Amino acid sequence: MYSDLISKYIPAADVYLFNTGSARKAWLLFGCNYISEIGRHRFVLWAPNARSVSLVGDFNGWDEKATPLQRHGNIWCAFVPGLSDGDLYKYCVIGKNGKKVLKSDPFAAWSQTDTETASRVWTGSYIQRHTEAYDRSLQRFPDPKSAPMNIYEVHLGSWKTDGAGRVNYVTAGRELAEYCRAMHYTHVEFLPLTEYPYPPSWGYQVTGYYAPTSRYGSPDEFAEMVDIMHENGIGVIMDWVPAHFPRDAHGLAEFDGTRLYECKEERMASHPEWGTLIFDYALPEVQSFLISSACSFIERYHIDGIRVDAVSSMLYLNYCRRDGEYTPNIYGHNINLGAVEFLRKLNTAVHSTGRRVITVAEESSAYPMITGAVEDGGLGFDFKWDMGYMHDTLDYFMTDPLFRRGCHDKISFSMMYAFSERFVLAYSHDEVVHGKKSMLDKMFGSYEQKFASLRVLYGLQLAHPGKKLGFMGSEFAQFIEWDYRKGLDWLLLLYPMHRAMQEYCRELNRLYLENPPLYQNDVDWEGFRWLNVNERDRSSVAFMRRDFSGNVLVFACNFLPVEFKDFTVGMPCEGELTELLSSDDARFGGSGSVGGSVSAVGVPFLEHPCSAKLCLPPLTCKLYKLIEKRSCDESND
Repeated sequence: MYSDLISKYIPAADVYLFNTGSARKAWLLFGCNYISEIGRHRFVLWAPNARSVSLVGDFNGWDEKATPLQRHGNIWCAFVPGLSDGDLYKYCVIGKNGKKVLKSDPFAAWSQTDTETASRVWTGSYIQRHTEAYDRSLQRFPDPKSAPMNIYEVHLGSWKTDGAGRVNYVTAGRELAEYCRAMHYTHVEFLPLTEYPYPPSWGYQVTGYYAPTSRYGSPDEFAEMVDIMHENGIGVIMDWVPAHFPRDAHGLAEFDGTRLYECKEERMASHPEWGTLIFDYALPEVQSFLISSACSFIERYHIDGIRVDAVSSMLYLNYCRRDGEYTPNIYGHNINLGAVEFLRKLNTAVHSTGRRVITVAEESSAYPMITGAVEDGGLGFDFKWDMGYMHDTLDYFMTDPLFRRGCHDKISFSMMYAFSERFVLAYSHDEVVHGKKSMLDKMFGSYEQKFASLRVLYGLQLAHPGKKLGFMGSEFAQFIEWDYRKGLDWLLLLYPMHRAMQEYCRELNRLYLENPPLYQNDVDWEGFRWLNVNERDRSSVAFMRRDFSGNVLVFACNFLPVEFKDFTVGMPCEGELTELLSSDDARFGGSGSVGGSVSAVGVPFLEHPCSAKLCLPPLTCKLYKLIEKRSCDESND
């Protein structure tokens, strides 16, 4: 039926790349693509074990006999005239098991959402203008590895809504970009915006790996939102979820009557914690499908990076399983070798797109070389979330100050491994849901002490080596947990303490961008040195950050609700410490202890040749700039 069209418009090389796991742009072959030369839309589907496939939609009355697809090797094809953008369609698949099911297009670029699950025809009318806008914006973005990266994590559906509770990519994008620019954020990280049917999953149960969710508009509007971000100098990162997929009948599950996308062994195909299904990462076609999904959002929509969710669940065969409940690898170990190879191929492919993009791993174990180069045996990610830092610091700030001397190591331990990977210090959405309390409400103490403690926590995050991430609402101290069903409590900004917290976070972000010692060397001890780390009884610490030019900033924290007027810190040389920030500043909601300078004198302290005595108010952090009187080398002579 389609033999001549297949030979001309189904490139054998593209099929080969897909079947060998080497495809990077599989959307150009699969799914629905308009062929202008013949005035038809071409449909291509991978369903090698299906008995038959037909195309159904509103254009043919959903008649399963009207538009059959023709088998071509392990794929199915049809060429259909008379379609328009927005037309609904599905595949009617008679599987190997003899069951008939209506499936959404795995490669659809546009889909219905929520309880409506059909795919939509889309030709990408905005893409050319979108590409031109992206090319103009490229010069605004430095390499994040050597530049400051301060990420504002956002669930788009609950950041702000209109009076009817709705959100649109373009209108929300304009307001969000303006806000991020005013707050001095460098990037937005969106919780997954790939299509998903189940709102309480927040987007982490994906059914449309190539389609921006239509909850907030069309693919063109999604592309326009990305352009708006770029025009305002804001990079765009998107959470991307290859760790699992839902069992919904219209999705990938048993797509052709077999476990096609999922693991072939039944007990290894199901995720024991989430009840979802696990991809067969060793299967070449699955590799092509997933890697092309990530590349499609980079190539077509020009996002600036992906954050890969739940990497630990991919790496470990025994993730959330007891002994005897999983099948070891060929060496008898618990590492998923297929997932390791897939992640290396993913990072290699993404970094080969010719665009300046980053990949970030949410990985909670001590698996080695997450950010190591692929050629050196690493997985190839640019950054990894530092889950240990997050857990330790939050545990510490939730502890009664009377007992903090006994857990002082929770503040210092992160530096034992800080340079083993390239880290992002993330206080994410996961920390403000499911009874964990908001960031503010986690803090121990009275109402005023909670605010003071949160300012100290954010100050510590600023000064500690690593990129920064905070979840929306935490910057103005939302008091209740995040609820994806409604917008943030922006009315809190009518209250002085919340408005002051927002101003404090704005100032932290500005200082981060404007002071190279805070970001320029996050990867080794040349950029960091403890100045006083063992003051358990005072529950206080101090350290310095240094940039490549030798400029030094000094950071000191008092984690107790008592004042210390003579906190001694080691110094590399004599000079003057000029205060850049005090979290106790009245404009941030503090008592007003600010200003002045402190002399660093030639009195040795610990291993340092010089020292200074700082006044630290209760529950306060301070940041100083060191103006050297003479060089460190001269001080050591």
